[in-house]
Amino acid sequence: MTAYQNAVDRLIHNLAKPPGSLGLLERQARQILLAWEQFHKELQPCHIIFAADNGIVRAGVVAQLSDITYMQSQHMVAGTSAVTCFCRCNGIPYEVVDVGIDSEDAVGINRKIARGTEDFSIEPAMTQVQYEKALSIGAERVAAAKKRGINLLSFGEMGIGNTTTSAAVLSAIAVPDRAFLVGYGSAQRNYKLLLHKREVIKDALQRYGAAIHNAGDALRYVGGFDLTALCGAMMACCDAQIPFYIDGFITAVALACAVQLKPQVRYYALPSHMSREPGMTAALRLCGIDEYEVPLHAELSLGEGTGAVLAVVLLRSMMYAVWHMATLDGINEEAEEHNRQRK
Repeated sequence: MTAYQNAVDRLIHNLAKPPGSLGLLERQARQILLAWEQFHKELQPCHIIFAADNGIVRAGVVAQLSDITYMQSQHMVAGTSAVTCFCRCNGIPYEVVDVGIDSEDAVGINRKIARGTEDFSIEPAMTQVQYEKALSIGAERVAAAKKRGINLLSFGEMGIGNTTTSAAVLSAIAVPDRAFLVGYGSAQRNYKLLLHKREVIKDALQRYGAAIHNAGDALRYVGGFDLTALCGAMMACCDAQIPFYIDGFITAVALACAVQLKPQVRYYALPSHMSREPGMTAALRLCGIDEYEVPLHAELSLGEGTGAVLAVVLLRSMMYAVWHMATLDGINEEAEEHNRQRK
């Protein structure tokens, strides 16, 4: 153990409380400090939302109109979506990055690769060039954040159909029995749609299986621009020594891909909440994260990074305590002095 690691442990363990009594908050604070490899007394967070459309919606796997991606992304930019309201309430800066919304104009920061991916039930979701561009956009946004002094990121996404792309990618990189990884998404209790989604994913993986050798291939053949940009951003966080919060199922799949491609990423990733999607646990396990390590079990399923932002708020409270709480050493000295005075 290095001198810095010893100093971090000393800092956490010397807080005026019973050891471990702040549970996951203590452990996540320790992980943050170790990821930084230096002490920062101010938390400087930022929330990044990657938005894109998915061609697979043309295969009938969702109940909503794909136009919602564009409309909801506009609300995010305006600060009137759930996650951006959470950000504004808590003074957390955010950005919406258009990596592939199906619109002539860009929404938020213009990094549009194409007007959505291809329909992977017919052809691969993206070309190799598009895949690499999506990765680089994610890395670029992390570099821009670091340049502004950001030392904690949280990630969200927006894109109708991206629970399908996420389930497909996870099915490609996880265990052989894939059916249980595919959930309802936003179409709760629509069992007919769920069965159709499972068949579409099964057929696609049979078609592309021989070409999918790793998480990068899975993203290219059956993923989305938002998922790939998230993966690129997470890998860049590792290089930039910026810890980050994932949100629910979609960001957990992006993390599973990032960890497979760059295993050190797991030391910078923090879970925020448990999604109700059945593949959430499997995605977390691929990252070395168990359910009991997830702080929020609040039945959240909106996406956008809503759970991730709430976790940032909890962490900010904990980090304030780290630097402002009384210490055990101090209390012991006070007790000894009080005892001497009584005598």
